[in-house]
Amino acid sequence: MTLLRTVTVVALVASLGACADSSNQKQQVGAVVGGVLGGVLGSNVGQGKGQTAGIIGGTLLGALLGSEVGKSMDETDRMMSERTAQRSLESSPTGTSSSWSNPDSGHRGTVTPTNTYRNASNQDCRDYETTVYIDGREETATGVACRQSDGTWSMQN
Repeated sequence: MTLLRTVTVVALVASLGACADSSNQKQQVGAVVGGVLGGVLGSNVGQGKGQTAGIIGGTLLGALLGSEVGKSMDETDRMMSERTAQRSLESSPTGTSSSWSNPDSGHRGTVTPTNTYRNASNQDCRDYETTVYIDGREETATGVACRQSDGTWSMQN
């Protein structure tokens, strides 16, 4: 049964990967990785036909989500964004934006601390807003980061 699950996952992932446009490798890799992970998670659902449905559903959903993430931000974008967030949370006054830009992908973004406080665990925390511009689309999110014992800031949500 485990062999059947593995073969099913691999077959579904391979068929999804074959449909992807080779000019968009990040999206294809995201779809394959997401499909594999989704298939593995889906294999833990139910038994018999229900388990097979879980594998198929998990693979398809994982591939879709992985594809969307893969086409959005590449590893360099994520590293630049994280580095900018750490720098901004550490030293930027409330309301002051710090920016990053990746000339290779054309993606860019900002991180703006919006509030500074000490939480119930006596950690320094900052609310922040981050905006990312990808392929002409603007995406904005808010969150909370708290300073860890090693001095880095950890995103809480």
